[in-house]
Amino acid sequence: MTQITISTKIYAPLQTVRDAWTDPDAITQRNYASDDRHCPSATVDFRIGGTYSARMEAKDGSFGFDFVTIYDDIVDQQKIVSTMEDGRKIHTTFVEDGSCGCVTITTTFDAEDQNDIDMQRSWRQAILDNFTHYAENILQ
Repeated sequence: MTQITISTKIYAPLQTVRDAWTDPDAITQRNYASDDRHCPSATVDFRIGGTYSARMEAKDGSFGFDFVTIYDDIVDQQKIVSTMEDGRKIHTTFVEDGSCGCVTITTTFDAEDQNDIDMQRSWRQAILDNFTHYAENILQ
């Protein structure tokens, strides 16, 4: 299976970053790939075996889907591993760099076979970039 890796550097404290990553209210404010989409609801049961669910929709109502994963492994403020409903895996790491006061988030996920790899990468990177903006500008 093809894996795709995306990454960002966020200039915010690790605890702030990790808290925003798993806060349902924060998720609804930044979990979308473009301005014509939004995330009207999210739930997080942040524990091994718990469920993450986010509703992703076009603002005009033309389409929508639920993105659901089950948490497989959690190392607080370091790593989150989960499995999507179709069995694909997501591995996310949080690495703090005290020299710059920043956190690097790296996510590697199993690609799906319905959409082009570059499209999947750019869509997920756009969501991660929205998270970066949210963590650096809204939370600070």
